[in-house]
Amino acid sequence: MKRALSIGILALGLAGPALAQPPMPYGPIPPPRYEAVPTPPGDRYIWEPGHWHWNGVQYVWIGGHYVFREVRFHHWVVGRWVWSPQAESWVWRPAHWE
Repeated sequence: MKRALSIGILALGLAGPALAQPPMPYGPIPPPRYEAVPTPPGDRYIWEPGHWHWNGVQYVWIGGHYVFREVRFHHWVVGRWVWSPQAESWVWRPAHWE
């Protein structure tokens, strides 16, 4: 009897975290839109693709654009949605030079 009770309590304990997760503050991220990439304005420009942005009510599309590369930077990191365990939601990590 004690063993069955222990197993039952253990099962509830393991299921608890999954059931206690807060609801997502917003819906799933829509798929990216197709964007025709125009000719760059110069050799030191890189295309930053558009992305979805949550404005507090809905997703809005932020169109892509060219970004100027400073001489000291060599690597472009594309912006992306990443899961944040701290926020327990998806967050936008902006594009940047490294």
